[in-house]
Amino acid sequence: MGSAGSADRYLPDTVQQAVKILVVGDFGVGKTTLIGSVSEIEPLRTEETMTEASVGVDDLAGLEGKATTTVAMDFGRITLSPRIALYLFGTPGQQRFWDLWTGLAIGAVGALVLVDTRRLEGSFEVLDQLELRGDLPFAVAVNHFPDSGRHSSEALREALDLRPGTPVIDCDARNRHSSVDALIALVQHVLSAQKATV
Repeated sequence: MGSAGSADRYLPDTVQQAVKILVVGDFGVGKTTLIGSVSEIEPLRTEETMTEASVGVDDLAGLEGKATTTVAMDFGRITLSPRIALYLFGTPGQQRFWDLWTGLAIGAVGALVLVDTRRLEGSFEVLDQLELRGDLPFAVAVNHFPDSGRHSSEALREALDLRPGTPVIDCDARNRHSSVDALIALVQHVLSAQKATV
């Protein structure tokens, strides 16, 4: 990962396709962390310190150490191969910021949905929001926290009522390699979906 002052901020001349990807999920699932772990440029973050005004509004159960929250978007870029670059747009998790999704979704070819199995119920509304955006292909990345339980992809697919063929990937958003693997699975799913509609 390069710094903002390095040559990494420029796309290689070999890149022929830039692809917009949404990174979505419930409040506190690790969207900012994932984008930060893979971005080869200094990520743009719109995080603000959480204040007492969020008490009773934001559910901090299981997130006691969380001190900041995204209020507009996160942005990062990764050159996935010599020919393809991904522009990553992370959406805010709280419902009061979901109106921003409309603009962020324009031009996106797919979405990576991060879920936290400790707080899976918050993912249902996120998936509903994706359905409102039409047929945007998505993959589900299960971000594992130290105290989260392990579940089979079949059990999670059933619990989240996912369509057959929707990828479910294990992920550690702090780990670059793990996060890149999740993005690759999403891109492969998007390409498969595009071929199926041709």
